[in-house]
Amino acid sequence: MLTLPDSLRDAFKEPLGPVTTDADELLAAAAETRGERIAPDASVIAVGDVVTYHLREAGRVPDVALVDGKTEREAVDPAIESALAAADDRRIAVENPAASLSVELLEALGEALSDADPVIIEVTGEEDLAALPAILAAPDGASVVYGQPGEGMVRVAVTPESRAEARELFEALDGDVEAAYEALGAAPEDGR
Repeated sequence: MLTLPDSLRDAFKEPLGPVTTDADELLAAAAETRGERIAPDASVIAVGDVVTYHLREAGRVPDVALVDGKTEREAVDPAIESALAAADDRRIAVENPAASLSVELLEALGEALSDADPVIIEVTGEEDLAALPAILAAPDGASVVYGQPGEGMVRVAVTPESRAEARELFEALDGDVEAAYEALGAAPEDGR
């Protein structure tokens, strides 16, 4: 449905939030309140096997996790693979080609975000671009966490400002953006 044009590849290399290698530090930042808008128990959406594993090891089961069995295009460590396979969260299997966002992935993400229980979206293909629609569809106060190759984990606090930045990148992808918003269950004007 949506694909990353070559002209935008560099724009996606810059992290959308602070980078850390410490899951406890990341979770403490996620729990901080900024004014009264953000609840300490706000949703955490993890994009990537290693990020999901580290959050779980730190005691926080992500509300939604997107995994593809790979890290930096290589198979994840067998210990990470078995730890994630042992999780008894509800699972949704989707196909999503590299450098794209499929209808299946967008619909599964929208469905998972509305589930009160943790959901793991198992991606055949690649989940790398999923942070964008996660930021667009998650409620204010949620945290979207994804891996920054060779650096660590990036946490994006979902705010109107971060949603506007994600919307700009999302709408620059090639394809039917309007249908993508519909599949995600989000409105283009506010991202939700």
